[in-house]
Amino acid sequence: MTQDTRELDELARRARFELDCVNYPAREWVTPRFADGQPVQDVVIVGGGQNGLALAFRLLKERVTNIRVLDRNPAGRSGPWKTYARMHTLRTPKTVSGPELGTAALSVRAWYEAKYGKEAWASLGKIPRGDWHDYLEWMRHTVGIPTTHDAEVVDIAPREDGYLAVATRVGGVVETILARNVVLATGIEGAGRWAVPALIEKALPRERYAHTAEAIDFAALRGKRVAVLGAGASAFDNAATALEHGAASVDLFARRRVLPRINPNRWIEFAGFMRHFGDLDDAHKWSFMRHFLGMNQPPPQDTFERCARFDQFDLHLGSPFESVDFDGHAIRLKTPRGAFECDFLIVGTGFVIDLANRPETAGFADKIALWSDRFQPAPGQEDKTLAGYPYLSGSFQFTEKVPGSAPWLKHIYSHTFGAMASLGGAAGISQLKFSTDRIALGITRQLFLDDAETYLPSLQAYDAVELDISAFEAARAARQAKVA
Repeated sequence: MTQDTRELDELARRARFELDCVNYPAREWVTPRFADGQPVQDVVIVGGGQNGLALAFRLLKERVTNIRVLDRNPAGRSGPWKTYARMHTLRTPKTVSGPELGTAALSVRAWYEAKYGKEAWASLGKIPRGDWHDYLEWMRHTVGIPTTHDAEVVDIAPREDGYLAVATRVGGVVETILARNVVLATGIEGAGRWAVPALIEKALPRERYAHTAEAIDFAALRGKRVAVLGAGASAFDNAATALEHGAASVDLFARRRVLPRINPNRWIEFAGFMRHFGDLDDAHKWSFMRHFLGMNQPPPQDTFERCARFDQFDLHLGSPFESVDFDGHAIRLKTPRGAFECDFLIVGTGFVIDLANRPETAGFADKIALWSDRFQPAPGQEDKTLAGYPYLSGSFQFTEKVPGSAPWLKHIYSHTFGAMASLGGAAGISQLKFSTDRIALGITRQLFLDDAETYLPSLQAYDAVELDISAFEAARAARQAKVA
């Protein structure tokens, strides 16, 4: 056993001790339910990344233990950190907290110092991406979050008995899991799909382009001319990765004439906003989010410099694609600033909110209320993109497009970027302790109210004796006998 392994094992013991110290009340209180001869899960969490992990931990702290976490990735590959995330470090400051939910021994700082030492943490700039992944896996094991891997949810449907049937392909075999509540913690694209412009899909063979969220064989791009569409952080991450793998040239194209310099995500990182944005009225939410989402996020300085240090890199601002053609050998790109050729195209154009495109929500997307169904902005304040976000409750629940048509939607929660318009923080590490509070409160409230009729009979039948006065009565009887 290595020194860092011993330190991490000791830290895990300390974390469990701290959790045990505050594990009050410890009694499990949710009445088990069964249907069709099988147990009904109180909560099914779809997605085993940081959002799903933090929520599962939060529910366990509330003594809601009949939960199941389903993750479509193989074990050890939850989240984007070992798949399509291609930055060297996290974009957030190293002092970020969230998944640990206030337990110091479970914090990333405690983990990093146990693994590498206090001096390493003191000299650290930002947390390396691989370390963040390893930290989350350590936390999953330490807290004891049960996770089913290789489990892809292909459908969610309401049943007549009020439960939800969660059709899940586990290791290639479809099984139906019954649940009282389902939380979608399916990543940044969890309320829609990654976006590829139609002119690219129509013009190019599939092997000649890839979205930044897809697997890319960067080694195969060595010596190739690569074009990247988009100016967000992931576009620059992928451009840098291609350069670092020996691409002959990388040209990055963006419709913006100027790269944004200010990161609005840093502004919203304070407790008041992250906990209470969801308490604002709709008009304030709309005005704020319309401005916030329009600001765009710049690439981090170190990410930009990963590209800029290569002579083979060029940046083309004010250069949206006017046309894309393929002659069988080269990809031809036409922009307002000229024509270009490349061998491979990487698309970094983000995602779109589209609930009908998700397997989990496709079957009932038409029943979910969107912002366009609930709010009419003032003239000049219209925003088609924002209007397409789901209109969620204060606990992240879907709401009905037509009141009374789908009451079971209150049992499905969206812990994805789709919650941004309604709750203000749903896609970053720093919001986890706030968003999980709201979701856990919504779930525990419903679980408690569902059994409201049972509590008085249960109290009336309660007969656990705490006070024993038999010795006193025996002694008194003996005294009285002597007197007599």
